[in-house]
Amino acid sequence: MKEGRHLYGRSTGGVSLSAQNNPFLQDFPPSPAPPWRTERTMCTRRNWPSKRRDMTNVASMDVELTVEERNLLSVAYKNVIGARRASWRIISSLEQKEENKGGEDKLKMIKEYRKTVEKELKSICNDILDVLDKHLIQAAVSGESKVFYYKMKGDYHRYLAEFATGNDRKEAAENSLVAYKAASDIAMIELPPTHPIRLGLALNFSVFYYEILNSPDRAPAKLDTLNEDSYKDSTLIMQLLRDNLTLWTSDVQGDGEEASTEATQNPEEETQ
Repeated sequence: MKEGRHLYGRSTGGVSLSAQNNPFLQDFPPSPAPPWRTERTMCTRRNWPSKRRDMTNVASMDVELTVEERNLLSVAYKNVIGARRASWRIISSLEQKEENKGGEDKLKMIKEYRKTVEKELKSICNDILDVLDKHLIQAAVSGESKVFYYKMKGDYHRYLAEFATGNDRKEAAENSLVAYKAASDIAMIELPPTHPIRLGLALNFSVFYYEILNSPDRAPAKLDTLNEDSYKDSTLIMQLLRDNLTLWTSDVQGDGEEASTEATQNPEEETQ
């Protein structure tokens, strides 16, 4: 199974959550939030990595978040988890190279650092998954929110499966599959094919099949269920869909060297 590139190095130039700068949010303006919640979200904007706890506290209030709050929560966790996922991939590559060299001293240090990063990854994933299960999914009213949170749940179980082994990996993969299926069932009924969350779900679900379940045949099939005429406005996600179809086709033919791309909850947070 290949490492996930997940769009690192293909940034759109920073995070933008305003409807003016983000075409994906123009049709979904945020509803008003109480002043105390607004104060916390503004604080979070100023320091993403260290302030994800503020959004976690807001998310634990058992109320349906506004679109802006929802995206802030997603981006706050993505910034924290993304750096560690990137570190883990680099460390794992170095570990493999060092094993081939037979350098025992360096190998021991690399393994210890990898375990430290994996511990942090597990803690972050379990943190947001706990909030999703106990608060956000239960409090979600709109179909859009439900799809968003189930997709998020599938994503973070997938992140656990990326580095887990044995039964832990199997459990994470099964939980991810269940969450993605739940999101897909709701999206088919509640969201139009043009909706960016539905498109992002299809993209990430296909990445799950390709990278976690090692099913290259089923991954493109997930993307083929979408009607190209209906999603022409979601250009960013559609480009990622096309990139993956091209990549997986070449990989099956034996000449693919790159890894899959995936969508984020907010398409501008990091063009994965």
